[in-house]
Amino acid sequence: MLSQNVEIDSLKLVLQNHKENDTTRVNLLYKLAFDNFQRDLKLTKSYLGEAKALSNNLNYIKGKAKVSYLKGILESRKSNYEESLDFFKRSLKHYESIQDQSGIAAIYRAFGITHYLQAQYKEALVYYKKASEIHKDLGEKKELIDDLNVVANVYTVTAKYDEAILNYKEALKQHKLIDNKEGISSVHGNLGVLYKTQGNYPLAIDYYNKSLEYNINIGDTLGIARKLNNLGDVYNSIRKYDTALEYHNQSLGYSKKTGNKRLIAVNNGNIGNIYLHTKKYDKALEYYNIALEISQEINYQKQISINFHNIGEINVLINKPLIARENFIKAKDVSQKIDFKHVLSTSYLGISETYIREKKYKKALSFAQKGKKIADEHGLLESQKKASELLSEIYENLGSYKKALLNYQQFKILNDSLFNKENIEKIAQIEHEYKYKQALDSASIREFQLTKKITATNKDLEKSQRNYLWSVIGVLMVSMLLGSVIFYQKLRHAKAKTQNVEIEQKLLRSQMTPHFIFNSLSVLQGMILNKEAKKSVNYLSKFSKLLRITLENSRDKTVSLSEELKAIQNYLTLQNLENDSYQSTLLLEDTIDVPRFEVPPMLIQPFVENIIEHAFVDETDNRKIDIRLTFVNQKLICTITDNGIGYKYQKPNKNRNKKSLSTTITSERLKILSKDFKMEGSVTVEDRKKYNEQGTIVTLVIPHKRLVA
Repeated sequence: MLSQNVEIDSLKLVLQNHKENDTTRVNLLYKLAFDNFQRDLKLTKSYLGEAKALSNNLNYIKGKAKVSYLKGILESRKSNYEESLDFFKRSLKHYESIQDQSGIAAIYRAFGITHYLQAQYKEALVYYKKASEIHKDLGEKKELIDDLNVVANVYTVTAKYDEAILNYKEALKQHKLIDNKEGISSVHGNLGVLYKTQGNYPLAIDYYNKSLEYNINIGDTLGIARKLNNLGDVYNSIRKYDTALEYHNQSLGYSKKTGNKRLIAVNNGNIGNIYLHTKKYDKALEYYNIALEISQEINYQKQISINFHNIGEINVLINKPLIARENFIKAKDVSQKIDFKHVLSTSYLGISETYIREKKYKKALSFAQKGKKIADEHGLLESQKKASELLSEIYENLGSYKKALLNYQQFKILNDSLFNKENIEKIAQIEHEYKYKQALDSASIREFQLTKKITATNKDLEKSQRNYLWSVIGVLMVSMLLGSVIFYQKLRHAKAKTQNVEIEQKLLRSQMTPHFIFNSLSVLQGMILNKEAKKSVNYLSKFSKLLRITLENSRDKTVSLSEELKAIQNYLTLQNLENDSYQSTLLLEDTIDVPRFEVPPMLIQPFVENIIEHAFVDETDNRKIDIRLTFVNQKLICTITDNGIGYKYQKPNKNRNKKSLSTTITSERLKILSKDFKMEGSVTVEDRKKYNEQGTIVTLVIPHKRLVA
């Protein structure tokens, strides 16, 4: 169960990550639908609906085939066999159109199973063999094993038990070799049916319990319902009627949940059997009629024959031999048509019993012999016992006392073989082995004795203690994991914050270098010595404003765009104040509403400084710096252009590292700002020679905030 849940969860994750509407998505949806159909019908239909729509949109033939195939299975589970076959036929056409042999084989087997469920055993065998031939050609080992299993099912209902057992045992052996638990469970269940039919109740209970254990583990509701019904049927046969009734009521509840009319009919019929054996004939007839009505509604021939036979038995017991015989004849005709040997044998014996009630012993003898012959040929232990009992009574009334005695002795031997001490002990042992091993929720089996209840309670207590311990460990582990995650997140946040501060500090240092401050003060000193009072005061004012703006802005995460532009303008003014050596322009497009924009400080100035220091080496005239801001596609873009020697042609010098450093620092900072502002931030430096122009162009995409007007 854990493995299957993990696989389903894994598929869900793959589907969640696979966004494309392609054939891969169709296959994922189908696989999830198929893996869930035994446990969650609503979820299955949801996945299947999406797979169908997408297959049609893509005209994905294999997807259409798969969807029709699973829809056929779902209808079959509800006993809607005509609709089921229609879906299988559609699927077959799709597979044939693309010559998908594996798919064709799967549909042949589906046809076989559907015919089998309608007691059309010859047709079922034809399709099973077709499927098997394809599987053999394709070398599909697992499918060949499953073919053995389904063919054996036909042999079981047609009373070819030797062939059935050979097939089951070989299938079981092969499934174990490849560790196919689902296949093993299926064979176990089928062997239970076979041994129950033969009257070997200990083995039947053993195999049913093995199969039930797997159904519970994977949460297969329909599988649980079937095995509970099977177990109820066995306990009814060994006269443990309370236990049998409990199993059947549980099975009926599960059957109604799954909407499986076939199993609802079977359970009603089996509950009728319990009331028959406890001599509550009115209740028995009530359940038999319900079972018959449902079986006829879905054309479930096997169960129709069983119910006619059971109604016949009731009427024998309430001394209505004529009505009983009518029902036994109907049961005989249906079972003969579908080659259902078990009911065919008991129907002949039932007709014989009605003639005994009317004291028509010669007529009774003929039907009793026919019933016994079928029972002997196919090893039907219960029918052999019944036949011996009837023949003993017939021969006694015909005056053949020796034959009467022989048949009575045979009856005693068969009866003892069914209910001897060894068998009863074996059944009790099997009950004990499986009773407390299973963990059914709504279908948990009430214990029969107080001592068993105490044992179960003790085991439940131990299990609860273990579960509690594991829960505590789980909570501690989850807490530790969550604590680690939270600590890691805080540490990463703190590290990012520190890194951001470091970058801000580096950027501040890159702006206000000692070199720049020294040069500015030197210029100021020269002006004072030259007695240029007005000019020196103006220069000092500009320098102090630039220093103040830079220091103030460095404390804030964002500043108004106007403040940032003012700092750049002051810087350019200072550089030009002494000799007007640079022509600079600062242009803003009309699309930019300056008061509404806030930007990170100190992003543009380092690149302007780089241009002044490096772009105009050995050039003294016509030095231009153009700064332009645009707002396009929600991006605030700043381009800084010069007409200097170009980025690739600048000669290395001691300040070249400074240029590189400021670009690197700004790039690092922009990465952090991009995350904080949740928008793009980047810097690119290009040589204008690629555009047949002279100089360098720096393009900054600036993260920003826009204030609401």
